[in-house]
Amino acid sequence: MSTGAIIAIVVIVLLVIAAVAYALPRARARQRERQIGRRREEVAGAHREVAEERLAEADRAEREARAQRAEAEMHESRAALHEEGMADEDLATEHERFVRGDGGADDAAIRRERDPGTTR
Repeated sequence: MSTGAIIAIVVIVLLVIAAVAYALPRARARQRERQIGRRREEVAGAHREVAEERLAEADRAEREARAQRAEAEMHESRAALHEEGMADEDLATEHERFVRGDGGADDAAIRRERDPGTTR
């Protein structure tokens, strides 16, 4: 083989090695960036799922709090009626229920006592 052919082969091999050395790290970096992007999406999706669950739980808690607030307001209004003497017809049953008996009875029981025709 001639010297010129050997030099040409060596130059071509060096160019191929340089091209591979240049392209390989960039390909790895692109692959890492794609992997990081997938992980970001997975983690963001997981955070969104947790956020949705927490929001649903908070909504349930708010509804429960509103129901308890309404119940407390109803009891407060009943207390005001009793203080003003406007609910004396219920005085005996409510005294039995709150003072001597089951103070934790639910409001459905109160409604049933007042109006036995309704069922819930």
